[in-house]
Amino acid sequence: MRLASLLGPDIKQILKEDPDALRDLLDDIHAEDLADIISELEPDEAAELLARIPAQDAAPIFERLDEHEQEELVDQMPPESVAEIASEMSADNRADLFSVLPQAMGDQVFEALQRVDPAAAQEVREIEKWPDTSAGHLMTPDFVAVTPRMRVSEAFEIVKQRARDRNEFVYTVYVLDQNRLAGVASLRDLIIAEADQQIAEIMRSNVISVPPTMDQEEVARRMAKYDLNVMPVVGDDGRVLGVITIDDVIDVLVQEQTEDVQRIGGIEPLDVPYFQTSILTFIRKRAGWLIVLFIEEFFTQTALRHYDPVMEAVKGALLYVPLLISAGGNSGSQSSTLVIRGLALGEVKLSDWWRILMRESFMGLVLGVIIAVIAMARVMMYPDQSFLFALTVGLTVLCIIASGCTVGSMLPIILKRLGIDPATSSTPFIASLVDTLGVIIYAHVAMAVMKDVIAEHLAHAVP
Repeated sequence: MRLASLLGPDIKQILKEDPDALRDLLDDIHAEDLADIISELEPDEAAELLARIPAQDAAPIFERLDEHEQEELVDQMPPESVAEIASEMSADNRADLFSVLPQAMGDQVFEALQRVDPAAAQEVREIEKWPDTSAGHLMTPDFVAVTPRMRVSEAFEIVKQRARDRNEFVYTVYVLDQNRLAGVASLRDLIIAEADQQIAEIMRSNVISVPPTMDQEEVARRMAKYDLNVMPVVGDDGRVLGVITIDDVIDVLVQEQTEDVQRIGGIEPLDVPYFQTSILTFIRKRAGWLIVLFIEEFFTQTALRHYDPVMEAVKGALLYVPLLISAGGNSGSQSSTLVIRGLALGEVKLSDWWRILMRESFMGLVLGVIIAVIAMARVMMYPDQSFLFALTVGLTVLCIIASGCTVGSMLPIILKRLGIDPATSSTPFIASLVDTLGVIIYAHVAMAVMKDVIAEHLAHAVP
């Protein structure tokens, strides 16, 4: 059970009876749990609670709230109170706050922030000039900088002072020579070094960095690849603009994965959690894809109608249509999921399309043979079905699964090449596409394998 569910009613009662007693109660609760408690309260109650907490204590709570919850609270609080809290937030979280607020509300809070903390307001402007999903928008300008000729003891004093003044954790010290990145030293490097050693003696000059325009997904992949807790953002002139910390990257990974999963399910990404999303929003987000998929199935119906004489000529042919086309949809969904995930993790690249095609085609053939044997055995269980019909079903399964693997693996590559999120090639979309293809394959295999049976049926059908 969440702590918020247990303490929420008590918090409300104390807020009514003795608001000043809240400070002592909240001192022993983690900021993340406090954010949960805030989210369980009504916006006006939550705003009153935050108003009772000093800004430096309210900031870590406020920045852990969901975006829609932050907006609701800002609407309930005076701009000056919000500005005081925002000034104590880390620079990147502060910029994120202004990016989600409506224009008019954001302008009021920003004006108040300029009065409360002009430096914090300037940091917001510096971060906001970069795209929302870029490294520049993800970074914080709070980092520790030293010079190569500085001694380790001096660097330690700077680290301690910065740790007292800033909200961000200090993982690394960056060495700047004439304001340009020259090297990096971790806290471990400082701890094991002698106090009188120069930073130049212990720093590492091979620094992994990213430009401010790099997409946040690529930043996350690079930090994971090099197992980094913090990554510097460096401009074209070699100056360090800021750093990206691991906690922000985790948020990016959660956000991106959530969007991909929702797109794979045929839903436009949701901006807020499930229970905070209105029914009308759900309908709008889901109806579009359902309409597209429904219209796409028109082609399956058209194909069935076109090949209706073939289906009528072969006894029991229509009974196996759902079985056959579902096999193709399943195989296509498997392939698309593997390729989409591979693209997201950087395991596969667009230039690998030929290798992917070969691998998926081979796997489609092998899987098709396995399922075809099972399908033929199923058909032969009925005494009124011929071997030719069993062979028709088996060959159809083989071709459909091979086609499903090919389509499912290539469609995400094509979309990525066109600059569209590969997750848009959702499994329902590929399944519907392969459904139509499956009907066409089924009919043509039947016309090839059972042409005599079909010809005889058509001859007797002519008046």
